[in-house]
Amino acid sequence: MAYCAVTQTNANFSFLFLVKYGKLSKSNSIPKRNLKKIDTQILINFLQSMYDNIMQSFISIFFGIHLINSLQNYINAHSKTFKHIGLGILGAGFVAFFIAACVMNFERSIGLVVLTCLAVASKAYDLLKKYKGDSFQRCLAPTVSLFQKNLRWIKWVFIASAVVLLIVWLALDTSQRPEQLISFAGICVFVLLSYIFSANRPAVSWRPVLWGLGMQFCIGLFVIRSEPGLIAFKWLGDQVQIFLNYTKAGSSFVFGELISDIFAFQALPIVVFFSSVVSVLYYLGLMQWLIVKISWVMQLTLGTTATETLSVAGNIFIGQTEAPLLIRPYLKDMTESEIHAVMTGGFATIAGSVMGAFISFGVSAADFLLPPTLVPRDKESPKVRRGHCVYFESHREDRNVLEAASNGASASIGLVANIVVNLISFLAILEFINAILRWLGGMVGYPYVSFQLICSYLFMPFAFMMGIPYEESFTVAELLGTKLFLNEFLAYEKLSEMKTNRVEGLDEVIDGVRQWISVRSEIISTYALCGFANISSMGMVMGGLASICPAKKQVIAALVVRALFAGTCASFINACVAGKPFKIPSIFQADHIFC
Repeated sequence: MAYCAVTQTNANFSFLFLVKYGKLSKSNSIPKRNLKKIDTQILINFLQSMYDNIMQSFISIFFGIHLINSLQNYINAHSKTFKHIGLGILGAGFVAFFIAACVMNFERSIGLVVLTCLAVASKAYDLLKKYKGDSFQRCLAPTVSLFQKNLRWIKWVFIASAVVLLIVWLALDTSQRPEQLISFAGICVFVLLSYIFSANRPAVSWRPVLWGLGMQFCIGLFVIRSEPGLIAFKWLGDQVQIFLNYTKAGSSFVFGELISDIFAFQALPIVVFFSSVVSVLYYLGLMQWLIVKISWVMQLTLGTTATETLSVAGNIFIGQTEAPLLIRPYLKDMTESEIHAVMTGGFATIAGSVMGAFISFGVSAADFLLPPTLVPRDKESPKVRRGHCVYFESHREDRNVLEAASNGASASIGLVANIVVNLISFLAILEFINAILRWLGGMVGYPYVSFQLICSYLFMPFAFMMGIPYEESFTVAELLGTKLFLNEFLAYEKLSEMKTNRVEGLDEVIDGVRQWISVRSEIISTYALCGFANISSMGMVMGGLASICPAKKQVIAALVVRALFAGTCASFINACVAGKPFKIPSIFQADHIFC
């Protein structure tokens, strides 16, 4: 409207200009005596038109702004109603989609059914806790009180029953496979070693160890020894593999056919993709929710403190230097025992992004799904008591999903670069060390001495105690030494090569060198190598934690070697637990399951 007023005003003014200076006098024959009268009349019309148009513009703008403000105030006042209407429409649409998917092909919709049931159960629990939590607590108060009064003898009855059942099961199960007793003995040995090297043996808390081993053993039985568990975890592993394969859409566009031949173009884009997805999940709040739920279960069963539990749960998805950021405000008040548990959790686990790179080597995704255990830890008086809640300290500044995805991809640049430079440097160092050993060995008639050969003898007892057959224990010991002194990437790459040789049907031994190991040894080795416990990671952990909490720098430096040992023992115990109940159901073929 304002534009129209200005346009009309300019037209009138132009006509006035032409008339005044005689531009129209000749063509229209206007007498000059009438020019003054025409001048005045046109000026009056011009001013009146300008005034009317401007007033109309102001009135329109005023009523438009007033209408917009009224609409905005109405929406704000009824925001909950609009929110409920929107959620109702989305919920109805999802229910219709869910029913249609199940009716058309239920088998194809199993994943949707599982995820929906988990979401509904979690939301129902939150609603019950919010609205009926106090009522349930009052109803269960007498039962809880009775349980607490008789907790001591109930605990001893439970322990005695568990021990008797374990002995009976060992006697019946290992009568046909006595080699599995070695894995059970390995669990006892590694737990005993952790206890011997503990800084405060009288104060060791055995609850997290026993509960962790028990839960891990039950999950292992379900996954490895039962057909439903094997099918379920194989399906879950396949979904992880399918998810990671989406990386090829981006990496093939950028690198072309190079992704099929070169490690850097095949495995490292998975790290970028996973980091971007995790960043989006953090922006949506799903990652925080999942970590909190997992830490709640761990704290309830293992009896660990809130801070160490939250950090260890975060290690499932993020790295050992990023997970402590979840508990940044509490680090300064944590005890040495809690800091030791946080560092051990980082050494004993791997991040989800790195797991994707290991899967790209050919290691089965289902083999990474058995949860880790805990080694003996000291009882101290933590500042954050058991049962207390901790909260995330959020520093994210993402404004939308696209920015979160972009920032996540950018954040992985450092991790990708770190992997590349470490592989280059450690492979070069390994070759240099082997050259020196061959030169020194050649002087005394042993030109075939190598770093791998030394590790095979040094770590052979540990490999054998995990349940690896004697003839294969030297080969697995090489992998353990490579992982501890160099890098887990090198160890997994060698394990993947041996697995490929077995699948392709190569001879087991060629020129005195073992080309592959059995399926059981592959599974045990997968868990034994699963962790960041290597010498190069010590510097990363010290630098990361010290930068987060400089006040604890001396404590971190004093505990890092002990935490490295504890993380290594935890990985070895995981391997023993995987080896103890190992048995492939007769209805499956090994290559079909673990390849």
